[in-house]
Amino acid sequence: MAPASCDLFFRVVVNDEGRFSIWPTDIAVPEGWRPTGFSGTKQACLNQVAELWRDMRME
Repeated sequence: MAPASCDLFFRVVVNDEGRFSIWPTDIAVPEGWRPTGFSGTKQACLNQVAELWRDMRME
């Protein structure tokens, strides 16, 4: 049985366009993305993305 998603750990990743995402820590980061250095639970990573992300439409 696979672990529940809340038991998985993720890392926050960013691409060259400044777009953020989260990626499971047990899977290699896809080409074109790089880790930001933050990892944790899914919710912690989503909270970090919310803090880092800037809506370019608002500038």
